[in-house]
Amino acid sequence: MDMNQVTAVYFVGAGGIGMSALIRYFLSKGKRVAGYDRTLSGLTEKLRKEGADIHYEDDVERIPDGFKSPSETLVVYTPAVPESHSELAYFRARGFEVMKRARVLGEITRNGRGLCVAGTHGKTTTSSMLAHLLKKSHVDCNAFLGGILKNYESNLMLSDKSDLIVIEADEFDRSFHWLMPYMAVITSADSDHLDIYGTPEAYRESFEHFTSLIRPDGVLLMKKDVNVTPRVKEGVKVYTYSAAGTADFHAENIVIGDGKISFDFVGPNIRVPDVELGVPVKVNIENGVAAMALAWLNGVAPEELRNGMATFAGPRRRFDFHLKTDRLVLIDDYAHHPAELRQSILSVKELYAGRKVTGIFQPHLYSRTRDFADDFAKSLSLLDELILLDIYPAREKPIPGVTSRMILDKVTIPSKRLCGKEELLDVMASGTFEVVLMLGAGDIDRLVEPVKEVLCKQMGMS
Repeated sequence: MDMNQVTAVYFVGAGGIGMSALIRYFLSKGKRVAGYDRTLSGLTEKLRKEGADIHYEDDVERIPDGFKSPSETLVVYTPAVPESHSELAYFRARGFEVMKRARVLGEITRNGRGLCVAGTHGKTTTSSMLAHLLKKSHVDCNAFLGGILKNYESNLMLSDKSDLIVIEADEFDRSFHWLMPYMAVITSADSDHLDIYGTPEAYRESFEHFTSLIRPDGVLLMKKDVNVTPRVKEGVKVYTYSAAGTADFHAENIVIGDGKISFDFVGPNIRVPDVELGVPVKVNIENGVAAMALAWLNGVAPEELRNGMATFAGPRRRFDFHLKTDRLVLIDDYAHHPAELRQSILSVKELYAGRKVTGIFQPHLYSRTRDFADDFAKSLSLLDELILLDIYPAREKPIPGVTSRMILDKVTIPSKRLCGKEELLDVMASGTFEVVLMLGAGDIDRLVEPVKEVLCKQMGMS
């Protein structure tokens, strides 16, 4: 389908963060946009206010009349939607062009220079940092992000002067294989989505295939020691990065204290001293080095790099501070993989050394809980106190015998408990807390404000 001939775009699964960026893109191009999502959320309601006609029942009768012409309507769906979905079946049976979100993103970005950030974890923050660095510089960019960047209150950025396109490259369902990167970053390749890939080897191979898609005049930037063997075309330059050490791009003179983090950014023929992190969490040193490296390779000046990093406010739900006082800290973080949990917890414990860290974790997916129960337990045992919620199923049906207790029984700290979502506020009201870290990729974010209200009331704070 010629995208220029499309007048209407219908989204099946409109509320996903990646889908919402495409909705905003097509609205910006003057297209009619409508769609379905299972759950009403703050994001879907915001999209409705921006012009998208979204409903919340799987009902063919709810499809607007302006979206029933196969020659003018593109249908976009997310793999999280089951094949049995009646609206999706309606469009397929009538010969509509039906594309996965990733394919549409690949088509849109094919004529630009894609800066694609992939990885099991770190990709949302790194791609958001990169987009912010480019936006705050003379270079500029477009961006399709996997989180709402607080500096811009959006996950979409557009430019009328730059052909650079920052893309969060999602490995789920091999989605990132639709992309043709000009430059690419791989932040990590720890096994995940084994319900899709089957084995860790197949998961890793998908990243290796991703490297083969980079343009011959492009760049691959990999975290040092990541377990991926590049398959790049001749002409592609390959660099490594790390938080510290001997990688091509790295940090030196790291200073952590008083709630602040600074370092010197070092790379081939460049040193930028005294870079201060706008979101001062240790893992962001590593993310920052990757983002600064790609920004510098695309012409961002040293002083622009320093200013951009200092003003980076971060994406929502990535080390998102909701309370930050001498008495009480509340942080919301999207971490949902054992390696992400470990990084998140260690970063918080270092930033607030000597203070009790309480983690509230909602496991995401039955299959991920089953596959990584031991690793989840090891990471969560780094906490001082654990409150473990029930599993958020997302797209999955329950698996017999798989519950949050699989994790809890393996956690080694004495202060641990299971808790239903409906019990959480009472538990918080009866406890004593210093640093609270809320973790998970499900709907735990809807509990953040209620928890904040309970904690503030408990501490006598307005």
